[in-house]
Amino acid sequence: MNILITGQNSYTGTNLANHLLAHGHKVKFLSLHGQDWENENFSGFDSIFHAAGIAHDDAKKVNDSSKDLYFAINSNLAYNTALKAKREGVKQFIYMSSSIIYGESAPIGREKFITRKTQPSPASYYGESKLKAENLLTPLNDENFKICILRCPMIYGKFCKGNYPLLAKLAQKLPAFPKINNTRSMLYIKNFAEFVRLIITNQERGFFWPQNSEYSNTSELVKLIANSHNKKILLLPGFEWILKILARKIKLVNKAFGSLAYSQDLSIYRNNYRLYTLAQSINETEL
Repeated sequence: MNILITGQNSYTGTNLANHLLAHGHKVKFLSLHGQDWENENFSGFDSIFHAAGIAHDDAKKVNDSSKDLYFAINSNLAYNTALKAKREGVKQFIYMSSSIIYGESAPIGREKFITRKTQPSPASYYGESKLKAENLLTPLNDENFKICILRCPMIYGKFCKGNYPLLAKLAQKLPAFPKINNTRSMLYIKNFAEFVRLIITNQERGFFWPQNSEYSNTSELVKLIANSHNKKILLLPGFEWILKILARKIKLVNKAFGSLAYSQDLSIYRNNYRLYTLAQSINETEL
C-alpha cells in the first residue's frame, strides 16, 4: 500500500515509516509548513497518517498566541489536510489524538480509569485543540473515506522525548526512588507502529485506544530501567505526602506520579499488536 505521513521528523511518524517499509509498504513524508503542500497530489495514496502537530510542551508559555497556534495546527490544519485527502480520493485518514483530551492525571493517591462512557474534558489548550480536531474530522467519515482517530496514551521508546528520558536518567543516577502506587497506560513505540500497520491493512475507521497489555507504575518503571542497566535502586515508601505538596506547585509531579489509565477492554483489537511486554520494551529502549 502507498502511505503518506505528514509531519517530517516526528517521532511516531519516523518509527511508523520504518515499520511499514519493513513490511513492504511504500511511504512518503510530507511537510505541512507553509502552503507548498497544498500543491501535492494526494490521489495516489491509500492512507494518510497525520503526525503533523504542535505538542503540549512545544510552547514555552501558554498565552493567547500559543492558543491560536494550537488550534491553527492541531485542529484546522488537520481538517484541511483531511478535506484535501477526501477530495482527491484517499481511502483512509488517521489522526493522532491523545489521552490528554480526558484532562490531567488524577492527583497522587487517586485513580483515574477511562472507559467508553468517559466523556472528554480537556484541561489545556493542547487538549482542546485535539478534541476540536476530532469533532471537525468525524463528519468527513463516509463509505469512501475512513476516519481513524487514535487516542494514544504516552508513547515511549528509544530516542523518545517527554517524561520517559527524565525517568531513565534518574534510574541510572539515584540510589533510591519514592515508592508510589499509581496506574498509567503507556504504549511502546513498536507496539504502536504494529497497531497502525494493522489498521491500515484492515482499512479501519472509528476511534481507537491502543495501549500496552500491562499497566505501568512509575516507581516500578524506574526499577525496570535501572535493572536493564544492571543497577539496583531502592524504592522507599513514605514520600507520598511530600509529593502531594510539591504537586500543588509543580505540574510535572502529578504528571509523573498521578494515575491515568484506559480500561483494558478499550484496547482489545482483532489482531495482536502488542508484540512486546513492558519488560521487553524497557530492555529494547535502554540497549
